[in-house]
Formats: sequence, structure tokens, C-alpha cells
Amino acid sequence: MSDPAPLSPFKLTPPRILILVLGVLALVMIIGGIAGGVGNYQALREANQDATASSSSSSTP
Repeated sequence: MSDPAPLSPFKLTPPRILILVLGVLALVMIIGGIAGGVGNYQALREANQDATASSSSSSTP
């Protein structure tokens, strides 16, 4: 009778895949929170559109 081979620390098993996915999800949420969230991104887009509209209308003779 032989003992089963030890499990490699780098073998992807279903629990390890779940932990990796949850870790990536947590990183995305943390980075999104640091960046200001969705509301801040929308405000930035609107400000950019207003700035480009005013600069293009002021440069037109």
C-alpha cells in the first residue's frame, strides 16, 4: 500500500480558486473605492465633456 502523493502548494483546487476569485474581487472593490467610486467617475466625465465643449466653441471663430 502506498501513501498518496502530497498535494503541491501550487496546485489549483476548487477551494483555492474560490479564494483567488474572492481576493481579486476584494482588490477591485478596494481600488474602486480609492478611485472615488462610480459617482466620482461620472462627475469627471461630465466635467471633461463640458471643458472640451467650451474649448472647442471658444477656438471656433
